[in-house]
Amino acid sequence: MAGAHGVLRRLSVLLMVETVSGAWGPSTGTHTSPPFPGSAVNQTPVADCHLVSGLNASERCDFVRTNPDCRSPGGYLDYLDGLFCHFPPGLLPLAVTLYASWLLYLFLILGVTASKFFCPNLWAISATLKLSHNVAGVTFLAFGNGAPDIFSALVAFSDPRTAGLAIGALFGAGVLVTTVVAGGIAVLHPFLAASRPFLRDIAFYMVAVFLTFTALYLGRVTLAWALGYLGLYLFYVVTVVLCTWIYRWQRRKSLVCSLPGTPELLSDSEEDPVSSGTNSCDFGDEFRPLLDQEESTARALARALNPLDCRTWRSKPASWRALKLFKLPVEFLLLLTVPVVDPDKDDRNWKRPLNCLQLAVSPLVLTLTLQSGAYGAYQIGGLVPVWAVVVIAGTATASVTFFATTNGRPPRLHWLFAFLGFLTSALWINVAATEVVNILRSLGVVFRLSNTVLGLTLLAWGNSIGDAFADFTLARQGYPRMAFSACFGGIIFNMLVGVGLGCLLQIARSHAPEVELEPGGLLVWVLASALGLSLVLSLVSVPLQCFQLGRVYGLGLLLFYLSFLVVALLTEFGVIHLSST
Repeated sequence: MAGAHGVLRRLSVLLMVETVSGAWGPSTGTHTSPPFPGSAVNQTPVADCHLVSGLNASERCDFVRTNPDCRSPGGYLDYLDGLFCHFPPGLLPLAVTLYASWLLYLFLILGVTASKFFCPNLWAISATLKLSHNVAGVTFLAFGNGAPDIFSALVAFSDPRTAGLAIGALFGAGVLVTTVVAGGIAVLHPFLAASRPFLRDIAFYMVAVFLTFTALYLGRVTLAWALGYLGLYLFYVVTVVLCTWIYRWQRRKSLVCSLPGTPELLSDSEEDPVSSGTNSCDFGDEFRPLLDQEESTARALARALNPLDCRTWRSKPASWRALKLFKLPVEFLLLLTVPVVDPDKDDRNWKRPLNCLQLAVSPLVLTLTLQSGAYGAYQIGGLVPVWAVVVIAGTATASVTFFATTNGRPPRLHWLFAFLGFLTSALWINVAATEVVNILRSLGVVFRLSNTVLGLTLLAWGNSIGDAFADFTLARQGYPRMAFSACFGGIIFNMLVGVGLGCLLQIARSHAPEVELEPGGLLVWVLASALGLSLVLSLVSVPLQCFQLGRVYGLGLLLFYLSFLVVALLTEFGVIHLSST
């Protein structure tokens, strides 16, 4: 633990960069359960941080500062220290309100980063690698759509105290998507579901839920178990590819036999063609001038960094304008630091002044966001900090690129910007997800709520609301089958990769043979049982309806979710409990 508490202890009252031994850092220390065993700073016995609410107001600050259980494993802000040390007890409701507002803004940051920067670069990478839409859909697109859930799970699994938050969020999102989202699609636009993809996806997801249920029962996830999660997802990808290939082969054979003189017009019911333009960054065309003309570097840079178009602003309603005002700071910061490659455009979204500036800024952002800036603070040879070396190297690369390229034609290695944008946006998402997990844990301490209930409600709702609105929009536009397929494909990726990769990284960081899962009580089993029951109901009822999903099916799923939510909250507050004998 030596050295883990001495790196960037505080930058200010609210801004903290703290290195926890074993958490993504280069230190040789370990971070195992229970956390912070035998802290070298003080020998205060470890007490549950939730006990702070029962102390006198004068004792709370010292408790959260000296108790190891109240320390966060990462992030820039110490929320518990801010609540109990910088706000008077009478202003605690104001502090909670500010934290809740910040939490909503963090969800906005996650949504903007994933939809306008992370997903477009994933599409560009898949186009560079020449992947088919089907393979890209179950890999890169699933990763892009599930980025907030995945990164939240990775952050939560990095600390045994918040592992319940990850389980609650993944199970909670599963129940939400398979009931509210799927049911809402059926209510908005009744449709005929594709039988084979539905049965395939629900079968794989039931296996994933069973694996997680078993891990909770055993109370641990071993290295073999974590690798099994990832192996099952790879098997799922292979199955999707093979099913699509077999369907195409059968369809092609049927068309050739029936209409030998007609060109082959394939209509694959298992795969909906999705244009990358629907997810690509929409800043380029929106602000492109009417006439192509040579403009100065400064003017081109200012235009590229402008996230607001006056003509669009005047044509939008007041609600859109209000939301846009909240997005402007985030969009400007992301435009400045995250390059976006769009393979659908002739110039592939090449903006020479901005892209060269991003070559200098993005590596610095990577350094300052990786491990909450801990890597950037290390000094090479005790003289030069890492961030200074990165700034020099990035500036040199940007200068060479600027003088070796032109405004109108992208360079031959422009595709590398997609990988740089992918890494930078991924770390921005990780930063926001870390703050989300930390602030949810702080709110749980204040209200004495378990991590599981916070995960299945606030975290699951916040991470899934964007996908829910996107799926509902697709259903209204007449594509309910595509929206329904996205429901199950995304949560399979989130469950298998979220748990598997999260536990695998924690095992690698802590050098422990397994990840201990603290018992979550009755609520965890209520959550797991509700998810399993919803899947069984769909597996039985959908084939009985001949895969014709109507409003009755949708309303039944919505009613199921409301019933589950009531039971979960009653269990959390002790109204429903196991009788002791």
